[in-house]
Order: sequence, then C-alpha cells, then structure tokens
Amino acid sequence: MKINLVMIVKNEERSLERCLKAAKPLVDAIIVVDTGSEDKTREIAEELGAQVLSFSWVNDFSAARNFALDHSDGDWNLILDGDEYLRPCSRKKLERAVKALEERSQPWLGGLLRYDAYQDDEGISTSTSVLPRFLPRGVRYTGRIHEQPKGDYPCYSLPLEADHDGYLYADKGERNLPYLLEVAKEEPEDGYYQFQLASTLRNLKRLEESLPYFRSFYRLSQSKEAYRPGGVVLYLYTLLDVGTNACLDEAAAVVEQEEEALGGWSDFCFVCGLFYMKRVLSHVEKYISLLPRIESSYQKCLKLGERPELGGVVGTGSFKAAYNLGAWYEVSGQRDLAVKYYRIAAGAGYAPAKERLKQVL
Repeated sequence: MKINLVMIVKNEERSLERCLKAAKPLVDAIIVVDTGSEDKTREIAEELGAQVLSFSWVNDFSAARNFALDHSDGDWNLILDGDEYLRPCSRKKLERAVKALEERSQPWLGGLLRYDAYQDDEGISTSTSVLPRFLPRGVRYTGRIHEQPKGDYPCYSLPLEADHDGYLYADKGERNLPYLLEVAKEEPEDGYYQFQLASTLRNLKRLEESLPYFRSFYRLSQSKEAYRPGGVVLYLYTLLDVGTNACLDEAAAVVEQEEEALGGWSDFCFVCGLFYMKRVLSHVEKYISLLPRIESSYQKCLKLGERPELGGVVGTGSFKAAYNLGAWYEVSGQRDLAVKYYRIAAGAGYAPAKERLKQVL
C-alpha cells in the first residue's frame, strides 16, 4: 500500500515545516504544488523531501488539487493544507484501519477529524469536523472553491486527527467572497454554495446580508447531506444574533422543524437553550412558559456529552453547557446549583466559569 501526501500551498512558511514533519511518518512520498508563493514555502518543502511543482493559478481550487493528484502514483492520497498538523498515529494503525475497510465492495473515502481553533468573544474556541481527506487513486475534485471530492462515495472515519490554526492568523473571507458570489450566481440551486456564501458573510459580520443565503441553503439542502446539521445551527445563531422579533419567529419555526432530526446533537440543543432564553427575554409575559426549556436544553447537552466525530463546537456537550446552566441557576436564585455547575465548567479549565465562581463565592 503506497500512501502519498498531496498538497497545494501558497505562502505557508509559518506552518509548513510543522505540517510536513507531522505527516511524514505516515506517507511514502510528498507532492507539494505551489500556486505562487513569495516566501520560503518552496525551500521548506524541498528541504523536507517533497517533490515541489508549480501551478499557475486559474481561480479554481479544484484545478490545482487535480493537477497535484495527477502527479501522485499513490494507492491512497492524503490531502492536507499547510496549516493542518496531524496528531500522532502509527502507520501500522492507519494501514490496519484501511485494510479493514478495503473489503467493502464500493470505493470509499477516508475521513479526517479536524480540530479548528478560532477567535471568539471568549478568547480561543475549538470546533470539529470530519473531512474526506484520504482518497483512493483516481478520485478527483470538483468545485471552484470549497472543493469536494467528485462522486457519490461514502466517507468512513479513520484514526486520523489534525489540528488547524489557520483561522487564528488569516481571515480568508474577503478573498473567498468574490468566488462564492460568482459560483452561487452560476448555480443558484446548489445548497452547498448557498451555505458557504452565507457562512462567509456571517464571518465577515454581515449578518443581515447572510440571511437570504441561509434561507436558500435551508430550502435546498437535503437531510442526508453531511454539511446540513452544522448549517442549520449556524443559521439559528445568525437569527439570534440579528435578534429581531421576526428573526426569533423564524428561529422558532426552524427549532420546531429540526427538533426530531437534530435533538440528539449537543450543538443543536445548546443553540436551543440560547433561543429559549432570548425568546423569553423578548416578551416575558408571553413566553414565560418556555423558561423550563432553557434548563432542560443545557441538561440535555450534558447528557449527550462531547461527540467530536459529529462536528460542532467543543464544549457544547460539557463545559460551555455547564457554564450556561450555572448562569441560569445564578439568575434564578439557585446559588448551590450555580456553584455546582460553575465548578464543573471551571474544572475543565473554562476561564469565564472560574471568574463567575469567584463572584458567586
């Protein structure tokens, strides 16, 4: 079994050495395609034994990916970006997992669990997603931006995990936006591009502009599509952030419609807790009956626990839910319960909980 690392890069001198050193024990060869670096990216890759090729940028990420794959002779191709760092995994363990899956009759893709660090109001948070990054020979990419493997292949998790810190150093939203606007206009019935455009506008703090695209995504996406649950949760967060009565009405309809399908996922239950709180505060007399649902939403989060393989924000099944429960009990005058849940969150190292615990005690 020959496994090659296949990458496209541009100006990755900050992180590329760490990326390649982490991946090297798992692969037989490294193919790095440079799309126009002006720093030491090429030199770093060459020093670490990579075959470095040049590709003239044509505003198409799939074209660059496929050019790189065309130069790989691997049975399997591991796809990484320059700011992703594999966590330790032995080659033997990876091969064992691949061979167990190779008995399946149809081709398949291998999933990598990625931990994304990003900045928010609380400091640095982490979210997870499972990405198809271990491709059999012959599979190619489609899509000008936010490219995906072409074909309807099942994706199975492998013992591959990676940390990603790129969001801490660069905001690619402004770069990606023109591509996404163009592609969404060309393919207005593609729910995936509607979601990516909505998400990009949200990240750029253009919340109201993002909502029409979230609505289109919600209408067009199918329940079986892997990106849909995360898109629904992000749609709800955006409605809550805008916060008008009309948006809260819209959020109420989405929560009711998705409760059965997504009720077993802590990220959905977490945003539901936030929704019920905002709903009650918008008109206490009218929505007072929803008060118990705030508590039950966060209790359900803790019952479901952390499931990184499902994707979502780390902490919604543990310390973030415990902290919000503590806050709920504090404002409702239940001091002992507030202390209990603040201590749970503080025990996980959650700084806001440590601070509230000091205040309460």
